[in-house]
Amino acid sequence: MINPDINMEVNMAGITFKNPVTTASGTFGSGMEYGEYVDLSRLGAVTTKGVSLDPWPGNPTPRVAETYGGMLNAIGLQNPGIEMFIKRDLPFLKSFDTRIIVNVVGKTAEEYCEVVERLSDCDVDMLEINISCPNVKEGGIAFGQDPRRVEAITKQVKKCSRKPIIIKLSPNVTDIGENARAAEAGGADAISLINTLTGMKIDVEKRTFALANKTGGLSGPAVKPIAVRMVYQAACAVKIPVIGMGGIMNGEDALEFIMAGATMVAVGTANFINPKATEEVIDGIEAYMIRNNIKDINELIGCVR
Repeated sequence: MINPDINMEVNMAGITFKNPVTTASGTFGSGMEYGEYVDLSRLGAVTTKGVSLDPWPGNPTPRVAETYGGMLNAIGLQNPGIEMFIKRDLPFLKSFDTRIIVNVVGKTAEEYCEVVERLSDCDVDMLEINISCPNVKEGGIAFGQDPRRVEAITKQVKKCSRKPIIIKLSPNVTDIGENARAAEAGGADAISLINTLTGMKIDVEKRTFALANKTGGLSGPAVKPIAVRMVYQAACAVKIPVIGMGGIMNGEDALEFIMAGATMVAVGTANFINPKATEEVIDGIEAYMIRNNIKDINELIGCVR
């Protein structure tokens, strides 16, 4: 239970969150898988798995491989599509006292906009736009790899949305600050980072790739120092709020991101190891504040900048 003598509330785009902790998209489903282990009402928000216009089957197996300090995944954004999300997942999430952030994926700008338009009439709080998806009209280049494309897709989605939007940035770029500024210029209400880093693992006994897709997204504690650095750079580059993620396992990890400039943090890979990781991160932040006589979490946001 949150100590009444401290304030854990944060604000993004005019929306108040009871605490700065959410889930990282793709690691928590829509909460159903974790409902019997985690009190979802304790979380600042639940960020859903990516939702597309039509059902996506995902990549062939094997799709997950363990690595030192983390994991590789090439799930391929498997999901049942927007119709099923609205019918099945959204009513479940609405039964809890927590904010809802829906992650949106697409293969064309038009697909993003159709999903965003469908969600504009739904009782959700924010939309997180995953621009690491390959743009099929541009030869498979990810929307988030070029600042001009980042700004363009942000503008298109913003025009379609009646909800505040978060642009989820890819770390697989030369200058994260440039892409952060591009998202801000396009009208983003917030940005989130980092998405996974592209990696590879080879099974030397089988002499083949550990993942059927050959490459996958690296996540977990191994990426945290890179993620903290990128969150710091992005927060310094823009005036809009930042959601930080990448290898958060406990309250201390989360505080690094907050001190680097993140208004909120997202817990991802830790959920696979410890279903109660999100609640423990909240407890860890609270314990730190009590121990250091900090009354308001907002005092810590960007305090090292």
